[in-house]
Amino acid sequence: MPRAHIVLDKQAVIAPVRRRTFGSFVEHLGRCVYTGIYEPEHPSANKDGFRMDVVDLVRELGSTTIRYPGGNFVSGFRWEDSVGPRENRPVRRDLAWHSLESNQVGLDEFAAWCRLTGSELMLAVNVATRGILPALDLLEYANHPSGTALSDLRIANGTPHPHNVRMWCLGNEMDGPWQTGFMTAEDYGKTAARTAAAMKAADKDLELVVCGSSGSGMPTFGDWERTVLEHSYDHVDYISCHAYYQEHDGDLGSFLASALDMDYFIDTVVATADHVGYKKRSAKKIDISFDEWNVWYLKEHQESHEVDDRWRHAPRQLEDVYSVADAVVVGNLLMTLLNRGDRVTSASLAQLVNVIAPIMTEPGGPAWRQTTFHPFSITSRLAAGEVIRPVIDSPTYETARHGQAAVIDVTATVDADRAAVFLVNRDTAQPAHVTVDVRSLGSTRVLETLTLSDPDVYAKNTLTDQTRVVPHTNATTTLTDGVLTIELPPVSWSALALG
Repeated sequence: MPRAHIVLDKQAVIAPVRRRTFGSFVEHLGRCVYTGIYEPEHPSANKDGFRMDVVDLVRELGSTTIRYPGGNFVSGFRWEDSVGPRENRPVRRDLAWHSLESNQVGLDEFAAWCRLTGSELMLAVNVATRGILPALDLLEYANHPSGTALSDLRIANGTPHPHNVRMWCLGNEMDGPWQTGFMTAEDYGKTAARTAAAMKAADKDLELVVCGSSGSGMPTFGDWERTVLEHSYDHVDYISCHAYYQEHDGDLGSFLASALDMDYFIDTVVATADHVGYKKRSAKKIDISFDEWNVWYLKEHQESHEVDDRWRHAPRQLEDVYSVADAVVVGNLLMTLLNRGDRVTSASLAQLVNVIAPIMTEPGGPAWRQTTFHPFSITSRLAAGEVIRPVIDSPTYETARHGQAAVIDVTATVDADRAAVFLVNRDTAQPAHVTVDVRSLGSTRVLETLTLSDPDVYAKNTLTDQTRVVPHTNATTTLTDGVLTIELPPVSWSALALG
């Protein structure tokens, strides 16, 4: 049995728990919007057509910020199509996902849905195929109180109060040749700088996100960030990171260590951003918005040919069904984002409903939690106060993709009267015996201990078996004289609340 020892010191503060770390993402893709969050004929739908069973699950998930409306979708989007009387809204082709967009859910409706779920709206503007003026028009429509042409149009459309959107993405994955209107780093950097400067002339307190690389495997990774920021550094506040992970060729050990790649990604982007800042002799630090991250079986999606030329409305696309192993990786990735809260101050799990999502729905039928729902929901609920840096003494193992990886990984947070500890056992065969020195935290009681694991690491929740995988109380937990002891099953994620 592997053994690990962890020491927690409440003085070793990394950063505050950033509530925006628990953001998510809704794109007009597949069934994320239509029959996902919006289905007027559904028995649970409210007067605006939103599925309240999904609203309840989003609240339980604990999503704080929702990035919208894309994603690749945004690079062909005309925001004006999505406002005004529904019967007048045009049907458009979406080139990103080769489907039809009815525009029956638009900006005003989605902002109302965010209020239902208690989430902050984060908007993306189309800098790929449009320009500065449409971005300024959208900003005026969304945020100006009244007395201008576009703010008064919003009021006439039935939304008297401004949406007051603070975070704005300047396009999406502009380095990717799959992106409609993709650009070189030089061209995009100049475009982003001009757009950002104009938007901040309208509202200097906006928080603007410039596109970083769409993955650490991109051939321009690193150089893209440098070039883009050399043009836009003075005008933006964040640079984005996007990363998706999956198990390749049965290599479960590497997959379980995916968080090491995320950490490398963050290190590289921070170093590049700071390099540009030092060159500019700027006192400002650029933060990271990790606004797309998840497990996504991209290879299987590309081989499925589910994106085709039939131009359907809300086809089933990217509906990955997640396993226990997937959930353990998602929980570990979220732990990494918390641990990097000194620079990663916003993040978005991609996506929220049906499309590589923690929540699934059936048209006219139920909504249910995927395995990945649970670590996200529990972490969002328990993590509070400040993230502290653990000292870990753990055995390691060799991975094909990431080199040496610790068998045990940990994240801890401390608030005034409680603490939370999140643990992963990456061993694929053996349980691990873990001791945690919590004397510095002053904790005397274990309030809650939950472990997500299963003898079958590929067990999943499905329409016909929606609760096959759920967290269970871990009865092995003890706390004696300031030392916490727990046994972690193989391929497991655990959360402990201490008081």
